Amino acid sequence: MIFHFSLSIDYQTFLHHYHGQARQILVWSEEGKRLSLPAARFRTFLLHNGVNGRFRLEINAQNSIVSLQRC
Repeated sequence: MIFHFSLSIDYQTFLHHYHGQARQILVWSEEGKRLSLPAARFRTFLLHNGVNGRFRLEINAQNSIVSLQRC
């Protein structure tokens, strides 16, 4: 399955998620599904202003993440 969503998290807020105060990031997909994703998956997208953009998430039949890309 493929989902799309937008995310805008400032740098400090992301660090709180990444360092354990909240390890999951909750988003609503454009397809209408609520997704709970590990904050660590967004580490590669972190810039000085945080994590921002539109993302494409692919999951398999076991709900494991196959890919996460900024689009």
